Amino acid sequence: MTPTEPLTRGAAAQRTVRPPLPVKMVIAGGFGVGKTTAVGSISEIEPLTTEAAITEVAAGVDDLTLTPQKTTTTVAMDFGCITIDPTLKLYLFGTPGQERFGFMWDDIVEGAVGALVIVDTRRLDDCYAAVDYFEHKGIPFAVAVNAFDGKVEHSLDEVRWALDIAEGTPLSVFDAREQGSVRDALLVVLELALARTEGAA
Repeated sequence: MTPTEPLTRGAAAQRTVRPPLPVKMVIAGGFGVGKTTAVGSISEIEPLTTEAAITEVAAGVDDLTLTPQKTTTTVAMDFGCITIDPTLKLYLFGTPGQERFGFMWDDIVEGAVGALVIVDTRRLDDCYAAVDYFEHKGIPFAVAVNAFDGKVEHSLDEVRWALDIAEGTPLSVFDAREQGSVRDALLVVLELALARTEGAA
């Protein structure tokens, strides 16, 4: 067949469509910052969650002062996925936020290209551990301040200083309830991961 001849049915059948490349990404942060909400907002499938009711015992351990409406909590992980384009599909793994479930993080994070760390400016003390974790692991990550009720309590400069976030780490405000906002935050992490890969190459 010459280049100018149309493809025959047999030749067209030989062409294969590659499935999108699977990429693992983690959504992390402290208790009640919006991780489950973010996964649910962006996932193209019904997200898998491991939500359990907050009992009186758990309420005595987890600080619900600023999240009194919260009745459930993640006890293992959240899972969802989103196809970015025909060549790339993100598989999202949300970590549990409570310190007592921290032993699960290493298993959840294994194989991830990067992480989105969600921060609640009303409870910055609860967010430091997640930032510190990914810095020590050397995993590319971006920090996204969740705008609860459409506002944040501190400026991004104040958040960067309070959490000792390196200047090279992206920091932005997003809304975990909005699909487009979550997508944009994840794309920042993806760009970081690609830049890290290209730099290593």
